[in-house]
Amino acid sequence: MPRRSAVDMLPKEVKEWLDRALADGGFADYRLLADELKDRGFEISKSAVHRYGQKFEDRLASLKLVTEQSRAIVLANPDDDNAINDALMRLTQEKLFGILMEMEVDPSKINMAGITRSIAELGRASVTQKKWMAEAREQARKEAEEQMVKAVEEAAKKDGGKTSAEDVLSHIKAIYRGEA
Repeated sequence: MPRRSAVDMLPKEVKEWLDRALADGGFADYRLLADELKDRGFEISKSAVHRYGQKFEDRLASLKLVTEQSRAIVLANPDDDNAINDALMRLTQEKLFGILMEMEVDPSKINMAGITRSIAELGRASVTQKKWMAEAREQARKEAEEQMVKAVEEAAKKDGGKTSAEDVLSHIKAIYRGEA
């Protein structure tokens, strides 16, 4: 098993500081960061900071790409029926699949139980999402039906029950167009 990175063994607060310093500094000047770590009492080489910085920069770039793709999905699909969450779920599944396909590790060292659990959780989340979408559509249908019944009853009361079928139909169409 490979040795843990010296950066990974830093206390949480120091590692958070390093992450901010790397991002704020444009992932440059690793010698300055190594010197600052030394001043804080941590002997970490410039090369170790650089290796960590490269991995961190790659992760940030991946997150940025996913964020941009998510925004594009949001712009392309208004979230009427929670399509955004569905699209993000699919995007997450796609990214996880890509990561699994690109992994160059010894299969005996992979935590298959953890990966399987993650995939199962994604599957459950997807099923829950679809169930929620169906329930939301049904609720919207019921609300529209209640509005329609209420509007027809109000229309009938206004003229003492003399409202014609055409008037009722016209009123129903106005409700569906959002005009009533």
